Amino acid sequence: MSLRYPDLAATGELGRRAAEALAGLAACRACPHECTVDRTAGERGVCRAGELARVSSAGPHFGEEPPLVGRGGSGTVFFAWCNLHCVFCQNYDISQLGHGEDVTASELAEVFLGVQRSGCENLNLVSPTHFAPQILAALDIAASRGLDMPLVWNTGGYESLAMLALLDGVVDVYMPDLKYADAPTAARLSGAADYPERAFAALREMHRQVGDLALDEHGIARRGLLVRHLVLPGGLAGTPAVMTFLAEEISRDTYVNVMDQYRPCHRADEHSEITRRVTAEEYADAVAAARAAGLHRFAR
Repeated sequence: MSLRYPDLAATGELGRRAAEALAGLAACRACPHECTVDRTAGERGVCRAGELARVSSAGPHFGEEPPLVGRGGSGTVFFAWCNLHCVFCQNYDISQLGHGEDVTASELAEVFLGVQRSGCENLNLVSPTHFAPQILAALDIAASRGLDMPLVWNTGGYESLAMLALLDGVVDVYMPDLKYADAPTAARLSGAADYPERAFAALREMHRQVGDLALDEHGIARRGLLVRHLVLPGGLAGTPAVMTFLAEEISRDTYVNVMDQYRPCHRADEHSEITRRVTAEEYADAVAAARAAGLHRFAR
């Protein structure tokens, strides 16, 4: 079995990676926006995150995909702010308004250890991308204090390949959104015209690192890739193209959650095409597109 973050911490490699990532905050390129702002001097980029990680909440969550929940629940740590500005975000108070508390690396390590003590199945980091440097530093501390549970990187999918390289061997389960296949739609609804290009590249690297989702004898995820795709009204998410990409360029064994819970939130009323829920027919068409592409592992 390949090395994991406790092993990397023991050898000093995790500390080295954390130091490299933290140094980058002085000209931040933690995500594809590459704002190059100096977060150590109080400057804020597109994500609006500062030098310290900001945590909104932490604890067991039983609403995640079944392979993450098990008996103990998924140990979610919700981070404030986001590198995407989705106009329909259901957690906009966290992602866009930044509700949460700033924490040091040592304090964040204690949050992680608290999740482990609560008996959760995994440590599920929600919207972690813009705080990847701080998370690496906290994991290095926490691992030295006994943290050793599967690490889930629960992300919007807009990732830097350079940062993913620092996460190689650290993350056990990657759980990215794959939101769009169309650049104009991504620009209009999430503020990132290059989202499809960046997300597709990120998923290729994630799969290279961890492979297809592997479950233990109890059906709990231990390693691999789990992809979320939110169906949008009017086919705006480009579902057929997304599913074709997953089947042909990632793996036909990719574990996919085709999600039907879209509802107009935040600033969705500013965009007439997304002011309604997805119909049953639209959702059925999305699932059919996934099956037609050759995918067969679904979270429901």
